[in-house]
This record gives sequence, C-alpha cells and structure tokens, in this order.
Amino acid sequence: MTATLTPQSNRTATDRRSPVDSPSPSTTPLLPVAQPAKERQLALLVDRVTKRFVVGKKRKPVVAISNVSLTIERGAIHGIRGGNGSGKSTLIRLISGLLTLDEGRIEVFGHDITRDEMAVKRLINRVSVDAAFFKKLSPSENLSFAARLYGMDAKVAARRSVEILARLGIGQKRMGRPIEQMSRGMQQKVAIARALLTSPILLLLDEPTTGLDPRSKLDVQTFIEELRTKHDATIVLTTHDLAEAERLCDRISILNDGRMVVDATADELKAMVARDHGQPPTLESVFMTYTGRSLDDDLEEEEVSDDDD
Repeated sequence: MTATLTPQSNRTATDRRSPVDSPSPSTTPLLPVAQPAKERQLALLVDRVTKRFVVGKKRKPVVAISNVSLTIERGAIHGIRGGNGSGKSTLIRLISGLLTLDEGRIEVFGHDITRDEMAVKRLINRVSVDAAFFKKLSPSENLSFAARLYGMDAKVAARRSVEILARLGIGQKRMGRPIEQMSRGMQQKVAIARALLTSPILLLLDEPTTGLDPRSKLDVQTFIEELRTKHDATIVLTTHDLAEAERLCDRISILNDGRMVVDATADELKAMVARDHGQPPTLESVFMTYTGRSLDDDLEEEEVSDDDD
C-alpha cells in the first residue's frame, strides 16, 4: 500500500474553510511547497464616516468627523493621534455605538454597528479618560455590576476581577474601598479592569494612561501588550503620549480638523517628515507637521468640549 502525504491545513481558529485535498502521487512535488500566508481577519472597518453636531438653531452644524476611512486587522494595536478637537474621541464613540453615524458605515468583525448593535456590543469594550462609576461603591462592586450586565457567571467574574486588578497593582484591601476615596489614577486602573473583565476582542482605549504616575503607566502599557500577544485582542488607542504610541502601536493615524491626514507605521511617519519636509525624524515632528501645532499648545488646552473632541 502506498502512503500519500497530506499538506497541513492552514486554518486559523476563525477560518472554517475545508482542508486542502491531498494531491495525487503523480502530482506531488519533490520539493516542499511554501504554504500561503495566513489570512488576517478584519477586526474593524470604518468606511467614509462623517459625523456632525448641531450647536444651535441658527448655526451651521459642526463637522467633527469628515469622510474618515480606516481598516484594522485582528491582533493589531492601532493608534489614533491628533490635537484637541481633532475628532479622536468622537471617532471612538462612533465605533463603540455611543454616537450615531450621519454618513458611512462601521463594521466590527463583519457586524454592522447599526444593524447588529447587540452583537457588536458583545465584542467590544471602551475605556475613556472620563470613566464613570458608582462612586459610593467599591471596585469589586462596580466590576460585579458590569459583569451582570454582560451575563457573566458571578463566581467567574469575581475571580477574574481579583486577577485583573492585582495585575494592575490594586490589591484586595483596596478592592473594598469606595471608588470616591481612590486617586484619579487608581480609578483609571479600575476602569481598565472593568473593560477587560468581559474579555473584549476589540478594545477601545481613549487616553487610558492619562493621570497615571510613571510606574502605573508602565504597568498599563505592559498589560496592553500582553492582551494582544496572549489573547489576540485588537486595540484602538488614542494617546497624547508619543513615546507610548511609538512603543505600542503597529500603525498610527493622525486626524486634523476631523479628517484623516496620514496613516502609517511610526518609522514610516518619521521617514516621511524627514524626506518630504526636512524635519527631524521624530514623532513630535510628525505631529507638528501634520496638525500645524506643537505638543505644548495641545496640552495647554485644559478644557475641551466633548462634542468637539
């Protein structure tokens, strides 16, 4: 009896195609045949999205996002950068379903955010710089409430809450303390833990390390990297910290006045400003070149309307 070798299937966990049929002995090549590259699943599609806000009966609508398109593959960390009022947070809210689209479409793992709203909500979670809590309740109580909203088993949720909070530097003693008695940085860690509790495969992080001390910021950045490598999570990150963006992000999109002005890797962006604009090859130069403002100008604006950002 003659044995025939069968090439291994190149399927991913989410790819349900049938294995390749075994070649007949007469067509089996003498040399190994290179396997095709694994198909990367599209995690997020933003297609020609526009969002306007009406600010008064006699005033023209303010265009916060204008004809923005973006694609992100599963497992990527994608940075969104721009000055205050550029539309970063508006884009995150549109993706999360907190705002309705005026034009265009958004899909999360193939689910349209308008038609398949509940399916999308099960796949994503969001952390914002202004996270809201029941501040009289403790971190464990806030996480328990969030777990019930997502239908999680109470015992599983309690165990995961302890694990995640501990990984972020919050011990069990602090888990019973009311949120209002915790520092802003510590509250932000609880917000991150609450989002991670439901194991989202698309995590939207809107300036998640703002207000954290250097050690806590490093802890969160390391945890974000672990989420991608160990859980194949896809992460969209907005940040004012250019070093953070360069460390974490596979690609960075820059918004200016609601429009996408450039999208590339950090190295490509630095090469572009050096080659095309004669600027030093740094992300600070990239930011100044494509937004027309400095980082100091951006950070000095203490209060920005939610609708504008």
